Amino acid sequence: MFHAINGLPDWLYRPMLVAQYLGVLVIPLIVAVGALAFRRWRLAAALVLVVPLKLAAEKVPKLLVERERPGTTVPDAILHGVPSAGLSFTSGHAIITFAIAGLLALVLPRGWGVVTLVLATLNGVARVYLGAHNPLDVVGGAAIGLAIAAALDLVLDVTRDRGGRRRGPTTLAREDRAT
Repeated sequence: MFHAINGLPDWLYRPMLVAQYLGVLVIPLIVAVGALAFRRWRLAAALVLVVPLKLAAEKVPKLLVERERPGTTVPDAILHGVPSAGLSFTSGHAIITFAIAGLLALVLPRGWGVVTLVLATLNGVARVYLGAHNPLDVVGGAAIGLAIAAALDLVLDVTRDRGGRRRGPTTLAREDRAT
């Protein structure tokens, strides 16, 4: 799979370069500012916490697996402006994009939630195309990112920021009293 993605045509370089930037450390903070603008306080707090949790969570797999980047492990890897050496497992970009996508999927309408997951997947494909990671590095990063999103939802109840009326016990009780 690495060769199929990494060997895609050269004209894809610029779009893939742009797609990879979805995974840089500042993106959760930018999205948090947007959440604040829409008064989604829990979502904003969770997005800010993605950065330190990513930095902490990626250390353990990198130490346990110690896999080098494709530039040193795959003889015919095509490198598009990425370092040839360094630890590759897991993809930090995938951790960030899938954590963001997981959090946004909790509060956005379903169609937009799917869009966030597609963008996160595109980021992972871009990292493989550029030669920065093997597909399994991206899958590992995606798993960690989604786990971070789930943990933040458990702690901060991010789904409460979804908005709209909920049909929980208090809503049902109010409706029963009204009839």
